[in-house]
Amino acid sequence: MTSGTDAHRWIMTGVNQPLVREAFTATPADGEVVVAVAGCGVCHTDLGYLYDGVRTNHKLPLTLGHEISGRVAATGAGAESWLGRAVIIPAVLPCGECDTCRCGRPNICRKQAMPGNDIQGGFASHIVVPARGLCPVDESRLERRLSLADVSVVADAVTTPYQAVLRAGVTPGSVAIVVGIGGVGGYAAQIAKAFGATVVAIDVDPVKLDAIGRVCAELTLNAREYDLKGLKAKISDFCKAGGLPLTEWTIFECSGTGAGQSTAFGLLTYGATLCVVGFTMDRIELRLSNLMAFDARALGNWGCPPELYPAALDLVLDGKIDLASFVEQHPLDSINQVFELAHAHKLTRRAVLVPQH
Repeated sequence: MTSGTDAHRWIMTGVNQPLVREAFTATPADGEVVVAVAGCGVCHTDLGYLYDGVRTNHKLPLTLGHEISGRVAATGAGAESWLGRAVIIPAVLPCGECDTCRCGRPNICRKQAMPGNDIQGGFASHIVVPARGLCPVDESRLERRLSLADVSVVADAVTTPYQAVLRAGVTPGSVAIVVGIGGVGGYAAQIAKAFGATVVAIDVDPVKLDAIGRVCAELTLNAREYDLKGLKAKISDFCKAGGLPLTEWTIFECSGTGAGQSTAFGLLTYGATLCVVGFTMDRIELRLSNLMAFDARALGNWGCPPELYPAALDLVLDGKIDLASFVEQHPLDSINQVFELAHAHKLTRRAVLVPQH
């Protein structure tokens, strides 16, 4: 076992309160590791905790951040083989031992640990986490445009939609409609494309629509320019012109907004699959009977099992997902300013906070 490490982290003390830096000692217990954080992505969920009053499972004060990559700097007994290795920490760590885990449903493990929610998170110089489920990163495969810090966003922004695409059964010839293509949605679009789908992207930000159109979307639609009927007509006309199916669309709601959820549900067609990936506290009115009438289905998506991480990471390392064009690094010490910019929708790329070791 290696000893404790002097470290610092930024803690949330209350809703709408500035995050505060504090020193601590990172000491691993048996089966745990200390990871020197290379980067931690800023997620919509983090903003929900700080600004919207979404409650964390761990009482405040708490360090947020669940998209984490880094290098193992210290280990507890039984985890020595991880020392010095580059890793991505899964955003949700199931226990691996309960009935739900053994039955193949680790996403609903009641003993799961989510950094920045159940345990201290990654907006820090170091983090202590269980060794189980860590995803190794082969740094020799990182292209010149990517760093270990950049691939932190694989831990949620890539793996969560990866699981959604798998669950939805996207295959070559599918039509994938992504509502909200900032952050998670941008990667959902790219993953669906990698699985052979024709991608339709819907958003309210023309800059983001232009960016995703250059990468993978064959049709981009600004939701400010069409009502729901108009959006559906545009997609139908596009499918007819391209000989694509008018049924069994896969619709990914990634905006995490009430408006986005209403749009996604309204795009249901015969045999469609609605995948809810984004989170919002907003409530919306809908007619559930549409699921019955269209013989459609709706799937929730919480995190991603650690065993799926290597395949999702491979899509990035093989160049099938353009990650570098959609992330930007900021010093960890600028966390309060970066959170404010993200909350005000003034960032065009996903922010990755990088500590100074």
